[in-house]
Amino acid sequence: MLTNPGATDREFAIARLTEFIAEGGYAPGDRLPPERDLMVELGMTRTMLRKALETLEGQGRIWRHVGKGTFIAANAGPSRPRRLSELSQQVSPVNMMRARLCLEPAVAREAAINASDSAVRRIHAARDRAVEAPSWDEYEAQDDAFHRAIAEATGNMLLLELFDQLNQVRRAVAWNSVIRHSDRPPRDHPSFAEHDRIAQAIEARDPAEAHAAMRNHLGSVSARLFGEI
Repeated sequence: MLTNPGATDREFAIARLTEFIAEGGYAPGDRLPPERDLMVELGMTRTMLRKALETLEGQGRIWRHVGKGTFIAANAGPSRPRRLSELSQQVSPVNMMRARLCLEPAVAREAAINASDSAVRRIHAARDRAVEAPSWDEYEAQDDAFHRAIAEATGNMLLLELFDQLNQVRRAVAWNSVIRHSDRPPRDHPSFAEHDRIAQAIEARDPAEAHAAMRNHLGSVSARLFGEI
């Protein structure tokens, strides 16, 4: 077991997960155990585990498929994480939000056109978990899950890949920029109602409303976190 008293929870989780993969002899294409089993095996919370998984995914060392699991990536070269790291240092919060405003309303529109019933259920489930999140870290994990579920609902792998690339940069930019003043989102957090509007538009198969709802949501988030853009 790795021990480092000076490490943050995130660093510990990443190191522990990396150690587990190495010691387990996992090869490219192998599937890791389910999250609930990894939490017990690694002795960490769901939030810590998900942050470690997100980091390894961003480094190209694993890939995840909803409904199938987490897999060891075939090509885990260093160029992609270096490029993402560079982007996170060069992209301002304003530019990051402008990029989201270009992509995500269109993604929501496509989701309203193409979402299956099961995809709609996943969107609603992520929305509900965000409302019940006991901490900002957990809320952010579920907010990620909500937006990614919408991208998955498009059924378009290219749009999903574009979303994932943008989202990895977004996480780094947001983590460097946002200061929270409470332990968890308040019950009247504006994003909850905004998420409701997006989810309802997608369920109603209303592309124009889904596009408008997502654009309104991202504009609202930008204004709250970074000021008007």
